[in-house]
Amino acid sequence: MNFGHVGFLAETEPEDLDDTLDRILRRDYAVEERMTLDVAVRVGDRITHRDWALNEAAVNKTDAVRMLECVMAIDGRPVSRFGCDGLVCATPTGSTAYAFSGGGPVVWPRVEALLVVPISAHALFARPLVTAPDSTIAVDILPVVEPAVGSESALLWCDGRRLVRLASGSRVEVCRGERPVRLARLHDRPFTDRLVAKFSLPVGGWRGSAHSSSTAPGDGPESRPAQH
Repeated sequence: MNFGHVGFLAETEPEDLDDTLDRILRRDYAVEERMTLDVAVRVGDRITHRDWALNEAAVNKTDAVRMLECVMAIDGRPVSRFGCDGLVCATPTGSTAYAFSGGGPVVWPRVEALLVVPISAHALFARPLVTAPDSTIAVDILPVVEPAVGSESALLWCDGRRLVRLASGSRVEVCRGERPVRLARLHDRPFTDRLVAKFSLPVGGWRGSAHSSSTAPGDGPESRPAQH
């Protein structure tokens, strides 16, 4: 049920609540599996926190006037060091959430991959990356020269709901989750049509193909514009 702004995971709108409940009671839906993330925080050789996420695990700065200094590594090899506002590790499901806001690509849900999106990075190379689904992404939190009040140097957010404060020297490791999330699907619309509908993308002039419907994606009654 879409009670948010865009609602990519939502199958129905609030006005369709009665029909949605009826179909659930009749088990009139299909089940779709989505990748998740397993997240671990290390301090030295000790794991201090474990978590998971469906959309993303985001490491953010704590001080509004100071950048987060970090080193990013993939599969045990360093990729880049930079100052930034944060760094987002996302699933294809999360590619239309925080990672999208940070300039990351939209990834179709059936693609198996992990995304890395630096946020406002002060670096020559700070592009979004798409890694293998079995990759491990690590973010080392570097100490600041003049620490602010408090011991934390960064914040870890999992799906924007669960917060962990990170001290200097912490490492955040993100990999594919062992357990996927199962979603009940009431509609069989392609993800392309969902993308067009949620962002109200202009598709006028599309001629289609010999085997496609004469109605362009987003023009049908089920393709409502995103609620803001």
